[in-house]
Amino acid sequence: MSKNLLLILTRNPELGKCKTRLAAKVGDKTALDIYNFLLDKTVSFTKDLKVEKWVYYSESIWEDDIWDNKLYQKKLQKGKDLGERMMNAFREGFQAGFENIIVIGSDMFHLNQSDLEEAFSKFKDHNYVLGPAEDGGYYLLGMKSLKTELFQNKTWGTDTVLSDTLSDLKSEKVALLDEKNDVDYYEDIKDIEAFEPFLKHI
Repeated sequence: MSKNLLLILTRNPELGKCKTRLAAKVGDKTALDIYNFLLDKTVSFTKDLKVEKWVYYSESIWEDDIWDNKLYQKKLQKGKDLGERMMNAFREGFQAGFENIIVIGSDMFHLNQSDLEEAFSKFKDHNYVLGPAEDGGYYLLGMKSLKTELFQNKTWGTDTVLSDTLSDLKSEKVALLDEKNDVDYYEDIKDIEAFEPFLKHI
């Protein structure tokens, strides 16, 4: 068994239920199309990664979808907010015997397989890995042991998440990855060529 585990938190791609901040500008149908495009992208840069991979669904587990059952173990998110859902996923991974665990979402256009390989390599000299997002949050979190305070007393989805998380880790050995942009708003994608086909009507 690999000692490395990648957790992917995903929303079931259903009309009106994903990318709601983006949908406010582009409409529910386009937001769903963009989210499905990002899900495909997430599969493309995780499927060949040489680690165990667990996909955590928001609503229900879909057996027959883009996540290949042979490559990804499928689970259901548990918890009332993002912090609790991440914490429970990490806890399950550590209880299963994994030593290095990283969580990502499924809405990163600028992430690739080598970024994830680099993140796992940081565990040689660090206990925690963080990928800062441009909006003041983070797109990746990794740890060697469960530190529950990282998931508590955070205002999820705001620009204080990264700074609050770093202050929880000030006495720890933390590796910081390159800053990247996740996709939450129209402004995040309007200048990226790959999204042009989705935005023609705007």
